[in-house]
Amino acid sequence: MQTILYQDQSTDGQSSEPKVLTVFAETVTVREIIRSRVYQEVQDYNNKCSGIFSGLVQPSDSERLVNGFKIHSKRMLDWKSQFENAVQAFETSRFIILVGDRQAESLDEEIHLRSQQESVIFLKLVPLVGG
Repeated sequence: MQTILYQDQSTDGQSSEPKVLTVFAETVTVREIIRSRVYQEVQDYNNKCSGIFSGLVQPSDSERLVNGFKIHSKRMLDWKSQFENAVQAFETSRFIILVGDRQAESLDEEIHLRSQQESVIFLKLVPLVGG
C-alpha cells in the first residue's frame, strides 16, 4: 500500500492544503491516480451532502466558489461522470499533473511510486485575461 500526498495549485498562485490518497500498488497510471482521487472526493461529498463540493472538476449545475463548487440542487454526485469530466479536463490541458520533479504526459503513463509517500501536484491552468 502506497500513500500519495496531493495538492491542487493554479497558475494564478492559489494552492490548496495537501491531502492524502491511498493506492494499493507501487506502479499506477495517471488515469488510476485521477480515478482514485475523484472516487474519494465524490464519496466524501456524498457522505456529507453539504452542498459544497471540493473536487478536481466542477460538477454540472454548480457554481464556482473560493473553496469549491456550490451544488444548486442538493443531490448525490456520480463518481463516474466526475471521472469522465476529469479525464477530459486532463486531455484538454485544463490541468497537468506533476509527479515529483516531472510532468505526466498521458493518462496511460505509468508512475512508479518511489517512496511510501509520493508527492503529486494537480496544476490547474488558468487562462490569461485578454490573451
